[in-house]
Amino acid sequence: MDKGRFDYLTRAKVIQIGLLVFALGAIGYFSFRVIGLEGAKAGIASEALLILIVCIWTGTYLVRVFTGKMTFNEQRKRYLEAYEKITSAELQSKFEAMTDEEQNQLINQLEIEQKGSSPYPD
Repeated sequence: MDKGRFDYLTRAKVIQIGLLVFALGAIGYFSFRVIGLEGAKAGIASEALLILIVCIWTGTYLVRVFTGKMTFNEQRKRYLEAYEKITSAELQSKFEAMTDEEQNQLINQLEIEQKGSSPYPD
């Protein structure tokens, strides 16, 4: 399940992204200068392009927030699935290790508890 390069955003990756945005600003500025814009106009055009990129990036973040596709939620979901799988396997092996009489007693006890009454007097 390879989702890509930015599966988990660490501090180092955030710094790398920040440096990339800074470099994109410089590249944009010099690109606008090459196509003929003067210094201040090239700077304004470069800033406008970066603001557009940041707004789009923020928009994708907000979409992930509202759809629940955040990294934390995905990690929690995977953890719960793995935990349930392990727990179910352990319970199944313990149940199979019981004698038939113990299994029947446990099943009867669970049925009584599901009906809302305790098998033991208070």
